[in-house]
Amino acid sequence: MASVEFANVRKSFGTHPVIKGVDIEIADGEFVILVGPSGCGKSTLLRMLAGLENISAGEIRIGGQVVNGLAPKERDIAMVFQNYALYPHMTVADNMAFSLKLKGAPKSEIDKRVKPAAEILGLSHLLERFPRQLSGGQRQRVAMGRAIVRDPQVFLFDEPLSNLDAKLRVAMRAEIKELHQRLKTTTVYVTHDQIEAMTMADKIVVMHDGIVEQIGAPLELYDQPANLFVASFIGSPAMNMIKGKLDPNDNAKFVTDKGIVLPVAKAPESAKGRALIYGLRPEHMTISSGGIPAEVVVIEPTGSETQMIMRIGGDDITGVFHQRVSAKPGETIGLSIHAEATYLFDAETGQRLV
Repeated sequence: MASVEFANVRKSFGTHPVIKGVDIEIADGEFVILVGPSGCGKSTLLRMLAGLENISAGEIRIGGQVVNGLAPKERDIAMVFQNYALYPHMTVADNMAFSLKLKGAPKSEIDKRVKPAAEILGLSHLLERFPRQLSGGQRQRVAMGRAIVRDPQVFLFDEPLSNLDAKLRVAMRAEIKELHQRLKTTTVYVTHDQIEAMTMADKIVVMHDGIVEQIGAPLELYDQPANLFVASFIGSPAMNMIKGKLDPNDNAKFVTDKGIVLPVAKAPESAKGRALIYGLRPEHMTISSGGIPAEVVVIEPTGSETQMIMRIGGDDITGVFHQRVSAKPGETIGLSIHAEATYLFDAETGQRLV
């Protein structure tokens, strides 16, 4: 196991910069997820760590050693890809043992490593099968097993669950997290799915347009987003954003551009007179007879909760309610907003004020 550090890492393809000075510290044994939309640079960063992509500037360190000039095989890392990358003519056992055979490891050592890894991943009864005889989830386990038997310093996962169906993705999330808790190997995981990031990571790195927007624990990013991008990206459904300003006579009131008054718990003096964005999580409101009038636009019952799109003075917002909702589209309901759970962002810079 080892720590990983990115120090002012940059990458350009020709004259086009894709990584614009990234600094990340990953502790020994930590499970860190790089998350962001397509094109943000997260996979490029992972490939540079693996040695599959050259670095334009900066340093990458594994276990304190600068690895910029090291070949992938010299970095003591193991990578699990999105497409499994299994050899179709080899059995599960041979696929898992392939890297050890390349190193010339004796059969006794190969068996000593493959069998425990297969047991951990529930593959013991499948060792003689070929990839074509396996389900998608089983193939992904084989790819993980191939990485485990190498006993690397760092595991790298590049969107490993993207090819699986929704139910299997949920099961595999739990399996990968349990595997990390058991092995305690430093893990760097790339995904565009913020639910994966929230449920699996010790620490999340939110990336956007080649830069790091914020680094923190999952609930820290959810409760204290640094800016509009993080606030809108972390959380499903996404945070509601409404344009407006503070009431000049009352810092506890926010007035939307459409003239609707919304509650605010507290606001800094510096927020007065500035164009603001009001942030409200979908779960931080309740239906109340004496609340703010809201027209019901769409109702989406999911069983355990009901999601609704509502219109407040021309602004559409999403609410999540855990009680059964009897309202119908076109009806007007009252909303009580939890003022202490609201956010204010500077409309110009996007930075969170409170």
